[in-house]
Amino acid sequence: MSNVDELEIDKFSQLAHKWWDMESEFKPLHDINPLRLEYIDSFAGIAERRVVDVGCGGGILAESMAVKGAIVTGIDLAKKSLKVAQLHSLESGVQVDYRCVAVETLAEEAPESYDVVTCMEMLEHVPDPESVVRSCARLVKPGGWVFFSTLNRNARAYLLAVVGAEYVLNMLPRGTHDYARFLKPSELSRMARHAGLEICDVRGMSYNPVTRIYALGEDTQVNYLMATRRPAN
Repeated sequence: MSNVDELEIDKFSQLAHKWWDMESEFKPLHDINPLRLEYIDSFAGIAERRVVDVGCGGGILAESMAVKGAIVTGIDLAKKSLKVAQLHSLESGVQVDYRCVAVETLAEEAPESYDVVTCMEMLEHVPDPESVVRSCARLVKPGGWVFFSTLNRNARAYLLAVVGAEYVLNMLPRGTHDYARFLKPSELSRMARHAGLEICDVRGMSYNPVTRIYALGEDTQVNYLMATRRPAN
């Protein structure tokens, strides 16, 4: 697939064995996962819904949605991460169908097949995020929900998400993020609308380095989530 950055795949593959270590480089994902899950469930009511998690990595969000009662497929192109996800699913007994497939390919194979599509912390790691947004819109059924989360592109986001998180607080490995690939909410909104999705909500996610607690709020200057919906026919 053309919409793949092999350096990004290699980066996450080297860390794959740490996906479920809650004190590792993936600690921030474990910490924000309850917020992501609650946000998604509050709009979509995922119990018994068919859900696909695009860029599922080691399965942190995918498993938590399955625990909520969703019928979950997780897709990623990092084979080592998927292997870790599959092994953890066996250990936990939480059933998730993991596939090594690009979202563009799955959209061709199974359009309008899912009630909910999630694409979290993934758009900033691909060369063409708009292609991913279009494919997510193709995968969801009319009336279904598509959720994105990513990083805003501004000086504050650079200072906190790159300099602060990677070089000062050492919360993430250096080189995790490429600032040039961050997306402003206006840019992601435009991509979503062009793909036929309605923007229903944009919510910021902030981190307090003193309390070490993440929270959702109105401040979208660094991390943000976006809830979109495909209009019913």
